[in-house]
Amino acid sequence: MSLVPGGGVLFRPEIVSLPIYRQGRPPVPGGLKLSSNELPFGPLPEVVEALETGAWNRYPDATAARLREKLSASLGVPSDWLLVGAGSVALLQQFISAAAGPGDEVIYPWRSFEAYPGLVTVSGATSITVPNRPDHGHDLDAMANAVTDRTRVVIVCTPNNPTSTIVTTAEFEQLMARIPSDRLVILDEAYREFVDDPEAVRGEDHLQKYPNLVITRTFSKAYGLAGLRIGYAIGRPELLAPAQGAGIPLSVSAPAQLAAEVSLDHMDQITSRVNEVASRIGRVREAFAEIGGDLPLPYGNFVWLPTGEHTEQVVSWLEEESIVARAFPGEGIRVSIAEAEGVDPLLRIAKRVVADLPKSTPKAPLG
Repeated sequence: MSLVPGGGVLFRPEIVSLPIYRQGRPPVPGGLKLSSNELPFGPLPEVVEALETGAWNRYPDATAARLREKLSASLGVPSDWLLVGAGSVALLQQFISAAAGPGDEVIYPWRSFEAYPGLVTVSGATSITVPNRPDHGHDLDAMANAVTDRTRVVIVCTPNNPTSTIVTTAEFEQLMARIPSDRLVILDEAYREFVDDPEAVRGEDHLQKYPNLVITRTFSKAYGLAGLRIGYAIGRPELLAPAQGAGIPLSVSAPAQLAAEVSLDHMDQITSRVNEVASRIGRVREAFAEIGGDLPLPYGNFVWLPTGEHTEQVVSWLEEESIVARAFPGEGIRVSIAEAEGVDPLLRIAKRVVADLPKSTPKAPLG
């Protein structure tokens, strides 16, 4: 029996043609999966113990009240300035859908988080992608120049996924000075816990100054809860309400909420784990500075190898080291900084990239 795509049912053509999100490949036996920026540790033992005692036959609290209270105390913001979602990507979808639709535009840097194009397309809006600078960081001047009457959302990602570059406070303030106050700005800080540069922007420091600013963060990375899907947004209540309305009711499970709550109760252990990974990030950053070439210094728990048309060749080098990474054909490779045993082979590959490959020309950004 032959099947007609869509079963003969009419679907939106832009959705049918939308590339499916690609998850990081599993490692070969005995290898390292460094393709998904996951924490190399499992959930805290206290989290595992708490999850064994839950009454999971009941619906979760749709407001995540207990978790918001804990986050409020931790971050120093009112609880009604917090919105909990099924991971930061779900919150991004909610904000984009709430603010932009057909005929509207969403501006974001490129290359950046690969989910952005799909989220914008699903909303019905149009993506306006702005190429990163030669150093692989955001070109915030060009992003500000791209704002038009049709712009509804501007997304800034720091550290940028996948290039691991940061936006400084000074750069962010210059951008915000040029964005109309009635356009939503989303500061995607999924990897904020790993950043140690004092010049890097901290979203919560700017909430009072910029009433159109929303910050998205996640428990997937530093907290080791990627499989439970939970994140949060910070912003003024009048910005959060439309996004809450655009979300799926009860999408944040009770186990996810409990795991996040218990993790916040044991921040000393979370901080210790983050510091362990951060020490590896620092070592890689120092090594990249010595290696030179076109390697951007990493500030998230991952690095960017700008391999251009040589990407497949470098993927084979990584596989020789039993490393599975996230490849972006024609552009580069993102490699997570996770297990200690992954650092030395990563640095060996980075040296080969600089020493053995001619300078590559990356693909043009999305239209």
